[in-house]
Parts: sequence; structure tokens; C-alpha cells
Amino acid sequence: MKILVACEYSGIVRDAFAARGHDAWSCDILDTESKGKHIKGDVLKHLNKGWQMMIAHPPCTHLATTSARWFVEGKKPLHLRTEALSFVRTLMAAPIERICIENPVSVISSHIREADQMIHPYEFGHKEYKRTCLWLKNLPLLKATDNVYEETKNLPLKEKQKTWWMGDGKVDRAIVQKKRSKFFTGIASAMADQWGDETKLPVAVEQLSIFNYEIHS
Repeated sequence: MKILVACEYSGIVRDAFAARGHDAWSCDILDTESKGKHIKGDVLKHLNKGWQMMIAHPPCTHLATTSARWFVEGKKPLHLRTEALSFVRTLMAAPIERICIENPVSVISSHIREADQMIHPYEFGHKEYKRTCLWLKNLPLLKATDNVYEETKNLPLKEKQKTWWMGDGKVDRAIVQKKRSKFFTGIASAMADQWGDETKLPVAVEQLSIFNYEIHS
């Protein structure tokens, strides 16, 4: 399949699909961190190029519920969140048969529509908690591949939630955000294994823009 991995510079998801024989491309405004097919630029200019599947990781800076209070308190201008939501809507409405939008718990659920699935890295072999939401179009729910919850639950908080404990005020914020945004290889492999065989996927059906419905608020 011809697959677009939007808003990815790490190459993690792209490489998982490429390793299984797919024509997989990542796209981001940054250069890729690993060798592979990569488009540097605005992904919105590349949505109409015959992709059969897209997995998108829109930046969560202005979408995550953890940042919502900054908008409520007026510490961030509201237009930043409005623009971020508009970006997600455009990705969801892309002319691509199969789509997955990935984000942490975010205002996508309250302003566009609820996620189809919520997963944790510990379901895919990583001893870490991080609620990750998936919005799916013509793709089945992702099945856990290596559940290490029992080994994870008793770890120190800073270890099992290390994504959120990165940085101690001495590390540049941009570096911390870049590390936090890096996707989990176990989840990427599960996506490639479970969604990479088109013969095992459900028959694609026409869906309305925004995956059938939208919450207006």
C-alpha cells in the first residue's frame, strides 16, 4: 500500500510499514531523523496524491487537555487552539480511504468527535503509562500485542510516566517536547502488522467528512 505518515520526522511508523514492504512516506516540516522516504513541507499540500492509508500525529501542543487551562486563563491566545483543530479537521477530511489520527487525550474529543480507541504503551511491550487516543476511518481497533501492565504498575511514578517527567527545568523545552512526541515502536509495529495486510482489513465504506459526525461547541 501507499502510506502517508503525517507529522512524523522520527520515521518510526514509516519504517515499520516500509519494513513490511509498503511504499511508506513520512511528512513533516522538519527533516527526517532516519533514512527513508520523507517529504519535508506542509502535509496539507500532499494529501491528494493517491495515498491508500494515512496515519497522522498532529502536534498536541495546543490540543492536549493538559494545556487547556492556559487558554481558559488567557495565557495563550484562543486562535492557536482554533487553528490546531482546523488542521485536524482537514486531516480527517482528506481523500484517503483509511485514516488513523493519533493524539494524547485532547480537545479533539470535545470539539470534533470522541476517539474510537484509547491505548497505553504498556499494551505493546513498553513499561510506561501514556493515554493515547486513536480516531479511525476504515481501520479496525488496534489489538494489544504484549501487555506488560503487571510489570509496569508497581514501578516508581517517574519511571512509568517518564514521558511526562522529562526535563527538570535545565533542559531546553523544545528538546523535551521533541522527545515527548516520539512514537512508541511497539505501537508502530502493531499498526504495521495489523493494518498492513489489506486483505484482512474491513471493506472500506464511504464516510462523511470528519469520520461521520462532528460535535459542535
